[in-house]
Amino acid sequence: MADHGTVTIRSEKLTARIAPLGAELVSLTDADGRELMSSGDPAYWTGRAPLLFPIVGRVRDDRYRVGGQEYALPQHGFARRMEFALVEHGPANALFRLVDTPETRANYPFAFQLDMAFALDGAELAMMATITNPGDVPLPASFGYHPAFAWPLPYGAARADHRITFERDEPAAICAITDDALIAAERLPSPVVGRDLPLHDALFEKDALVWDDLASRRLRYGASTGKALDISFPDTPWLGIWTKPGAPFVCVEPWAGMADPAGFSGELMDKPGIFTLAPGTGRSFRMNVALVED
Repeated sequence: MADHGTVTIRSEKLTARIAPLGAELVSLTDADGRELMSSGDPAYWTGRAPLLFPIVGRVRDDRYRVGGQEYALPQHGFARRMEFALVEHGPANALFRLVDTPETRANYPFAFQLDMAFALDGAELAMMATITNPGDVPLPASFGYHPAFAWPLPYGAARADHRITFERDEPAAICAITDDALIAAERLPSPVVGRDLPLHDALFEKDALVWDDLASRRLRYGASTGKALDISFPDTPWLGIWTKPGAPFVCVEPWAGMADPAGFSGELMDKPGIFTLAPGTGRSFRMNVALVED
């Protein structure tokens, strides 16, 4: 893909390109130039790896409350639509930063700093988001990753041969999603057989698969043999996996936060999945993606 203002970092095994708009990873290619990310085809979804902040998913009616006052936020928040400043850039690393503005405070009345760091080391991309509270009141927030990886990966295996293999058995039921993209009260049987989730379009006919009781913090995505992606997310307790049926990508989305439960009308501080940072404190969320071969 053309650069179009993107920031490029390289190792001997990988090249990553990050757009300052949203600090979004828009390309990850191997040493032979083969693309591991979605192409952003507008026929399906233009996103490639948006950052989800200060909320993950939707709040009910796209409205939420702080101190009895109502505010509006779009699905997944505003960070993905904002320009980040490039703070550091080396051959294999880059650091981007987003801070609050009068515009953000109109819809999210808090001071914040969101740093997004990328670093390549051999065949591994390390990403770390750090949210800091520079203000003088508690900062309520959620954070999530939303990268869309090529399905199939560019190594010759058929789309139907791709699977997610978790590091641990995942027998727990998963969340049901309402028609307005909230978390339903009921739960659905786990689609995982032991540790394996064979990927097929029917899984996603009713939206994403969402785990709120996840044992694993690592998984492998790809065909059963050949090159695959080893993905770790040690700091996020929930996971979404999503695509649009027929699309040439699958999203692996580690989350610290999720959509409102259906019918929720409480304060943002009381919303499930919200964490709170005291003034002067921060919290980091890591996601590493390594190209591996059995």
